[in-house]
Amino acid sequence: MSRVAVLGAGAWGVALANAAALAGNDVILWGHNPEHIAQIARDRENRRHLPGLPLAARVTPGADLAAISEARVVLGVTPAQTMRETARRARPFIAPDAVFVVCAKGIERGAHKFMTRVVAEELPEHEIAVLSGPSFAADVCRGLPTAVTLAARDEEIARLLCETLSTRSFRLYRSTDVRGVEIGGAAKNVLAIACGLAAGRGLGASAVAALIARGFAEMTRLALALGARQETLMGLSGLGDLALTCGSAQSRNFALGAALGRGEGVGEAAHGKLAEGAFTASALVDMAREAGVEMPIAEAVDAILSGRVTVDEAIEALLVRPLRAEV
Repeated sequence: MSRVAVLGAGAWGVALANAAALAGNDVILWGHNPEHIAQIARDRENRRHLPGLPLAARVTPGADLAAISEARVVLGVTPAQTMRETARRARPFIAPDAVFVVCAKGIERGAHKFMTRVVAEELPEHEIAVLSGPSFAADVCRGLPTAVTLAARDEEIARLLCETLSTRSFRLYRSTDVRGVEIGGAAKNVLAIACGLAAGRGLGASAVAALIARGFAEMTRLALALGARQETLMGLSGLGDLALTCGSAQSRNFALGAALGRGEGVGEAAHGKLAEGAFTASALVDMAREAGVEMPIAEAVDAILSGRVTVDEAIEALLVRPLRAEV
């Protein structure tokens, strides 16, 4: 048994807190909004994001970061674009031997940095790991079978973290390919927007399947160019997460794309929900160009989100691309 801290009290933060508690740990659930975290503590559920799904008994919600000081495992579950601020705020309170596990999927805008690097810059003395894979928060809270990847550069640390956080229904598979796991998590969100666009535009299941396959090829090209291992992309954090996110309306990124495909404007299509892919698209495209990697689907999503082209113009541009060998 260990003490685990979860930074972020949204749907995924609550789900991971519940899973960690069911694995036998005492869990501190921190949220930056005092009113929201007080509601969770009072009602023992996150009524805003996971109504009807109770908080595990061993989870203690609170808004005081000092409470995380005894945790040996700290899960960062705030959105990718606020991960740096979260790590910086937590720095004075994290125990010297604690491991920080990044649980957000994205790339820092402007700096074009993956989340483990962002956190390492703020917490240079700590071991950094990353958790990613095909998972919906509600499924995890309901105890439905879910499997994800946890990667750390030190395999022994990855093994210990998997043993600390796994339950019968929430299984963690270890890896040392941190970069591959992060690329899969970031890129699949952008590609899910593309699949949502196709579905919302009524292009049919064949078009969505083609986007998943060609999107996976784009993701793999970038991953290999940045030093990742191909088998990582074939696993849970790559192909597995891509298949889940690109095929379900539960995905916020797919839902955003579907709304855009139906003709809603960029400003209204998210319906107040955070879709990480909308923030990641431009950074992913810039990173691919810097690496000399072609990612036409991701480029089309970025162009639509930035207002440079319409949905129909982006579709037409993809359809008239020169024929080529399938690689």
